[in-house]
Amino acid sequence: MKKKNRMRLKGQLRMYMSWPLIMTILLVAVDVWVYVIDKRAGFIMSVFILIYLAIAGGLYFYNRSLILADLIQFSAQYKGIENTLLKELAVPYAITLEDGRILWTNNAFGILNDGQRKEKYLNRMIPELHPGVYPKDDMEHVELEVTYRDRDYQVELRRVSLQGFSEKEELLQIPEEEEFFVAVSMQDVTELNAYIRENEDQRMIAGLIYIDNYDEVMESVEEVRQSLLVALIDRKINKYIGDVDGIVKKMEKDKYFIVLRKSSYRMIAEDKFSILEEVKQVNIGNARSATLSIGLGLNTATYALSYQFARVAIDLALARGGDQAVIKDCSGITYFGGKKEQTAKNTRVKARVKAEALREFIVTKDQVIVMGHKIADPDSFGACMGIYRAAVSLEKKAHIVINTVTESVQPLYDEIAESPAYEDDIFLTSDQALDYITDNTMVIVVDTNKPQMTDCPELLKRSRMIAVLDHHRQSSNIIENAVLSYVEPYSSSTCEMVAEVLQYIADDIKIPAVEAECLYAGIMIDTRNFMNRTGVRTFEAAAFLRRCGADITRVRKMFRDDMKSYRAKAEAVRMAEVYREEFAIAQCPGDIDSPTVLAAQAANELLDISGIKASFVLTEYAGKIYLSARSIDEVNVQIIAERLGGGGHINSAGAQFEHMKMEDVINAVKETIDHMIEEGDI
Repeated sequence: MKKKNRMRLKGQLRMYMSWPLIMTILLVAVDVWVYVIDKRAGFIMSVFILIYLAIAGGLYFYNRSLILADLIQFSAQYKGIENTLLKELAVPYAITLEDGRILWTNNAFGILNDGQRKEKYLNRMIPELHPGVYPKDDMEHVELEVTYRDRDYQVELRRVSLQGFSEKEELLQIPEEEEFFVAVSMQDVTELNAYIRENEDQRMIAGLIYIDNYDEVMESVEEVRQSLLVALIDRKINKYIGDVDGIVKKMEKDKYFIVLRKSSYRMIAEDKFSILEEVKQVNIGNARSATLSIGLGLNTATYALSYQFARVAIDLALARGGDQAVIKDCSGITYFGGKKEQTAKNTRVKARVKAEALREFIVTKDQVIVMGHKIADPDSFGACMGIYRAAVSLEKKAHIVINTVTESVQPLYDEIAESPAYEDDIFLTSDQALDYITDNTMVIVVDTNKPQMTDCPELLKRSRMIAVLDHHRQSSNIIENAVLSYVEPYSSSTCEMVAEVLQYIADDIKIPAVEAECLYAGIMIDTRNFMNRTGVRTFEAAAFLRRCGADITRVRKMFRDDMKSYRAKAEAVRMAEVYREEFAIAQCPGDIDSPTVLAAQAANELLDISGIKASFVLTEYAGKIYLSARSIDEVNVQIIAERLGGGGHINSAGAQFEHMKMEDVINAVKETIDHMIEEGDI
């Protein structure tokens, strides 16, 4: 016999309905106690308990069915109220299927689409809410911000499981694997975003403006006009910052402190800091134009931190050659300007100061390890040999880290390695260098200021004293914690800088002829036989090396091409593509010795063609694609290379690409050129 299904109460309601039974038990206990005292009183109380039990039981069983009926009615009414509340909810709410089809919406959601045809699919109404962004499981919920009909909405997507829905529902059949709905709620945050933007626009930004070449400009104008020239520059700066409601305070003769709102920064960023060009146009007879460096600290929590960021930015702007604006924030660094080469300074005071500082650091250590960049070129190798000689002249043990001996440095490398005048361990690989380094070792990096470009980045982590000598413009990724950083972007080569340092590092320093030839070769290659970026100091450095015994005829013979290399270079030039009538793009074969050096030579050759402003030559070597970019003076190839993940000098730069095809790299170069022309950076 089957048990009869009975409806029962449960939870707090069941406990509440059980109070008559609990009271009966309590009365029986009291009745027992009364019997002990007086049997007659106990009998009377027993009769009372029986009457109470009968009345309470009758009422309980009689009202139980009425209570259940009222509960069912309340539940139905509550369900209707719940549906009404959801329907009238002020927040737009919708339920969709997995494919984005809308099943149900409340009134507020319907108002969003008021006056337009009702869409069946959510993504047709709001393209950002396509099925691809829907949550993948019940535990996940997706939040994103969208804009619809000029209003901003914070959208939350939740997946609602309906397991067993098809078994219970007679009207709608849903596949078992799709038994879920996606609940979409939208919160209007237009006003909140407006307040956030307004607050962000009012945030103050600290900045610094320096006149790069103040002394040189003042010397190039008559003394009676100097005060007028300064006044005109001051007026330009004050008017430019004042027009965007900023504040300028002159701290020194060539330094200014500025305060801007973030909204003002956006205004001057849109015109790409036109003050850089306006100041150059100030001319009252001065032979040289003044240039500015600007540093701003952006998106910081405190004003003190904004000023610190501005100091870092202005130092970076000066290290990159000046004539540019650098903006540093928590997410990275942005550059404006820097299109022209900075005028070289004829004075060698800075070289002497840096040489004296380098000497003081070297004498405190037992040994020196020198390294250049990967795939060493003559400039890197020659600079290493120059620093090696400086350390040896100070009676310190010195080593040079070099992993790959390219064809361009092979003759000089072999001559030094085979010479009995040098120790057997003068050249080390990266692994060997890590065994040599101690707490009493100084590491000196030449011809690069990027840690990932050095032959052994691990050395930088293990060394407590690092010095950097380089002629490439600095980027945001530099060698940190260097006790000495000597970076001169206007110098022709690192070998030129090292040749100057050697003249001050020790009295009557003796440089062997082969080492002088290494330094001379570095200058010759980087200047294309003294045709590019050569100044007075370049020829003075070359003259010093010539006096030390450098044989220029021998150096020239070392760098002659063999027939195979010359044909490969000629083929690269012959097949070059002229893009936008001004940019030459070519591919250099990678099946020859030192293809990267040959690519650089081909890039230089392409500049000899009339109408070519910049050349880009790519070659594949050791699983990577290398880009050599060259220009004369009309295009800054360094900022182009930076967009491609590289860097370098204003008219000599490069980049490396991994896991990319040659066609993709060529397209990336073209797209970068297009974007920079559209933005006015070229």
